[in-house]
Amino acid sequence: MRVLVACEFSGTVRNAFAARGHDAWSSDLLPAEDGSNRHYTGDARDILNDGWDLLMVAHPPCTRLCNSGVRWLFTPPPGKSVDQMRAELEEGAALFSAFWNAPIERVCIENPVMHRHAKALIKNYEAPAQSVQPWQFGHGETKRTCFWLRNLPPLNPTNVVDGREARVHRMPPGPDRWRERSRFFTGIANAMADQWGDLDGLTPDQRDLFERAAA
Repeated sequence: MRVLVACEFSGTVRNAFAARGHDAWSSDLLPAEDGSNRHYTGDARDILNDGWDLLMVAHPPCTRLCNSGVRWLFTPPPGKSVDQMRAELEEGAALFSAFWNAPIERVCIENPVMHRHAKALIKNYEAPAQSVQPWQFGHGETKRTCFWLRNLPPLNPTNVVDGREARVHRMPPGPDRWRERSRFFTGIANAMADQWGDLDGLTPDQRDLFERAAA
């Protein structure tokens, strides 16, 4: 498959699909951290019409969409105004909406729990299909994230492990905190590549099970 991994500079998800033989590319406003030439530096919306089979949005900017930050819309942080908060909310919702309504058969968008003001701005909004934790995929950490899925079955846990440390949430302040907070988990990336990378090879019975799971 031709796979576009949007909002990813680390190459984690791109490399998981590429290792299994897919034509996988990443895209972000930042250059590829690993120096790969299979990376588009720029706005992923510019290349959504380039014939992709699967769009995986690894971690779109979510500060104004996520439920944990809804208070800032009404009581802005120092240096920000209510109008600025609203503009940033609309910008984030427009990005999510563009990905969710992209002309691509299969779509997965990963994001935290979203507040109702963001939902109201997204075209054809649907509830997330599932939420997952890193400890379900071999990482002894807690960081709940939601998957919005179109024509993809829910992801099955692959390696449930002990450990419930909120490592990401407890990271100390610093110039690279945002980078580490947005870094994707390799165990989840490998599960995606394994479980969603060969849907065209399903038997009729498997296809029926998949369609019922995705409904």
